[in-house]
Parts: sequence; C-alpha cells; structure tokens
Amino acid sequence: MGKHLTQITFDFSAPPDPVPEPEKEVVSETEAATDEVLSDIIEVEEEEAISFVSKADPSVLSTTAVKERKPLSNRGRRSLKDTGLPPEHLSIPEDEELFRKQYYSIGEVAGMFSEKQSLIRYWETEFDILQPRKNKKGDRFFRPVDVKNLALIYDLLRRRKFTIEGAKDFLRKNKKADERFEMIRSLERMRQFFLELKAGL
Repeated sequence: MGKHLTQITFDFSAPPDPVPEPEKEVVSETEAATDEVLSDIIEVEEEEAISFVSKADPSVLSTTAVKERKPLSNRGRRSLKDTGLPPEHLSIPEDEELFRKQYYSIGEVAGMFSEKQSLIRYWETEFDILQPRKNKKGDRFFRPVDVKNLALIYDLLRRRKFTIEGAKDFLRKNKKADERFEMIRSLERMRQFFLELKAGL
C-alpha cells in the first residue's frame, strides 16, 4: 500500500505544440512529375489509367507501370446480384431422382442451392420445418423432404425477398404453402418446356 497514485490532467484550451516537419529531399522536376503521375495512376480506375497514360508526356512516363487490381475475394457475403438465382438455375433434382436416396449430406444440399454450408446450418436453426438427422459425430444428413422444404425457404428468402421473421410468419400462417410452392414449380417447369419447344421450332 506504499504506492502513491498521481492523477494526470489534460488542458485542451492551450494550442498544441507545433510538430517539426522532417527535412525534405531535393528532388528534380522530372522525378517530381513522375511521382505525381504515378500517384494519379494508382488512384484512377484501370480503364481511365490506360487512357491517361496515352495522353501524358511519354518522356515523363518512360518508367511508369500501371498497377493491376487484385482479384476479388470469394469470402464474406455474396452480392445481391449473385443471390436469388431463379429456380431453373438451381440444381435440385426432380422428385423421382431426389427420392432415390434416403439422405443427402450438407455439402450436397449446399451444392444444390449454390449456397454455403454455414447458411444451410443457419436456416436449419431458424426454421422448425427443417429437421435433418445427425450422426454421433454431428454431421447433418437431409432427407428429401428437408431438401424440398429448403427449396421453399430458399424461394421465400432469395426470390421473394422475405426476411427470416417474415418467412417464419408466412410458413406459420400458410400451412399449405409447400403445396402451392410445388404447384408453382411444376408450372415453371412446364413454362421452361414450352420455351424450349418454341425455340426448337
């Protein structure tokens, strides 16, 4: 208990001490112009940079290189353009083929919907109609009925842009929503068939 504590106070009313600027290097005009042009090129988009380089003085830009953009990462959220693929782009097999297997792994199901496995797991926790079986290790195995229910949830969330709570409410109030969804899917398949038939004529 022999330590003595002191309080530090700050006075904000006094102006701060000026920070001394570091000494600047002596740079020739050509180097300064090149540095200025390089900083402009990095800030400008690739197409604009190419047109800018062609208009600039070639003697100044002889050593200039256009910086390439890094490819976009595939991590994180998907853009709104990528979400909500129309039903004909989903790779869900027809009922006859779907019911040949008793169980589908979460990887297979995520591949059918072109979604990440974490999103399928999240939907499973949010929606009571999804009840995949789990083995002792904790791996999820979806029955064909679960895949069909996932297709209904996918349609509500991605195509019709419901929120999670809105989709839950819709499923709670419309007990025959899955039958209506199946009818809509069959009509879409018929439409696709007729479009292909028309294109073949």
